[in-house]
Amino acid sequence: RMRLRAALLNHSFPGRTTLVLVMAVISLTLSVPARAGYSRAQRTAFQRSIVDKRADIQWKYKKIPRKKTKYIIVHTSEAGLRSTLNSVLKGKRVRKRRTYGGHAHYVIARNGRTYRTLDKRYIADHAGMSLWRGETNISDVSLAIELVGYHYTSITKQQYRSIGILIDTLSRVYGLNDRAVLTHSQIAYGRPNRWVHAYHRGRKKCAENFERAKAGLGPTWPYDPDVRSGRLKADPKLAAIFYGPGKNQVLLIGSNTITASNPAWSIAGEDYDDPDTLYRLPNGTLIPGDEIEDRIGWNRIPENTVVLLNQTEKPLAGVSRGPVKVISDGLTAWALAGPAYRHANTFYFFPEGILRSGKQISDWDDLPSKTRVIIGYLPPRRVSAQKPPVRIAGNRYDHSDTLYYFPDGRLIAGDQIKDFTCLPRGIRLFLPSQKRK
Repeated sequence: RMRLRAALLNHSFPGRTTLVLVMAVISLTLSVPARAGYSRAQRTAFQRSIVDKRADIQWKYKKIPRKKTKYIIVHTSEAGLRSTLNSVLKGKRVRKRRTYGGHAHYVIARNGRTYRTLDKRYIADHAGMSLWRGETNISDVSLAIELVGYHYTSITKQQYRSIGILIDTLSRVYGLNDRAVLTHSQIAYGRPNRWVHAYHRGRKKCAENFERAKAGLGPTWPYDPDVRSGRLKADPKLAAIFYGPGKNQVLLIGSNTITASNPAWSIAGEDYDDPDTLYRLPNGTLIPGDEIEDRIGWNRIPENTVVLLNQTEKPLAGVSRGPVKVISDGLTAWALAGPAYRHANTFYFFPEGILRSGKQISDWDDLPSKTRVIIGYLPPRRVSAQKPPVRIAGNRYDHSDTLYYFPDGRLIAGDQIKDFTCLPRGIRLFLPSQKRK
């Protein structure tokens, strides 16, 4: 930019003409956000590390070459790695029909491992009802990247590094600038419903937690062009995240727990009444989204109900034994614990008997099925003859949310223990922290 301005100034144009040209060049260069570039060696090493899954795509998926590439769309998969790859490659149930896969070009796991799931030349079926700058069917003109995880939890450092290099590489191939990178939540739109009585943004919530700067990207658009034109009604939350005064600040991660200010629509978007969206009521009852209306009514869902997305395995999904949650093949740590999944006060009891806090776990994609989770607890205290339960926990020693971890792996609530005088050696006691709800 500086060299170009100097060259223009060295030409013998009239003063006014020179000034106009220089200002035009500066304005043009400033209008294209700068990207934090990666070296050729970094891009090459990353390309070699990508796991090729293209051969596993559903054979019925029709591969259609894309005529134009105008955008890169970032998604959060709203599922764990295994479920994400299965849905992206083999298809998924959408209301009363099944798809044939082909839902993304790339999938990036929580540990940063990147999978190529569809050749970038072809159209991926990923955006659904979408609109940007008056153009519909954004799937036809875009690339899709799925980040494994949920929109109400944080994206990992490893994922940001991988998606940063991937976007840098793809942008060079297709000649795109930073404003060509959008999230699914920015481009998706929905029909009128019980919460919004007009065509609107907010149909999808995925990747609303995507912090562009962490991926080496400059700011997004300063406004939503389809809201400004009157084509769509704004979603207040998305507008604040992407276009509000605090859009450049660190995003506040949401929650998958229903409150007065966080209804089902804010958590699940159009999937609020999907049969694969499960509502775990405070008493542990599980109700699929398509049964809420008939069983309790949308206006009577109790606060602190947990919303679980993409739950295809109904028998294990959302298993809850009081304060103890259980991870299944279709349920991840961040689905159960929300933003607290990696906190020091969240504890994981692995099937083989290992105990870890959220801070001690690095690979979140490989947590084994049947791992138990407790959220919002103080580090355990060992029970002994010198330190009996009543001395450690006071009058809470026999409460339902005071937990005893036995040497044989059992995790039992205080109100389920009949005799505290015959506890075996090696028991550890877990007390709720004051921050636990």
